[in-house]
Amino acid sequence: MNDPALLSALLELAEQVGLEVRQVPLGGEGGGLCRLRGKNILFVDQSAVPAEQVARTAAALAGLDELEDRYLVPQVRRELEKYRPPGDS
Repeated sequence: MNDPALLSALLELAEQVGLEVRQVPLGGEGGGLCRLRGKNILFVDQSAVPAEQVARTAAALAGLDELEDRYLVPQVRRELEKYRPPGDS
């Protein structure tokens, strides 16, 4: 799976678990998950290269409990595993 396809799958997953996704230019070094006015929002930096967008998005999603019982295609699961916080199984 190439970076654009992987990013698309990750963003779809984010929306499925109830995150609002905002794709905005942030200078190439930003992006991530935050809570704003009571809503969880995933910011994706449109200025970043696709590989960085994938890395930031996967890092933001990796620790979410909502993903535990969800089927994930193997490529998405492998990407999330890279960023899983220590101690999470």
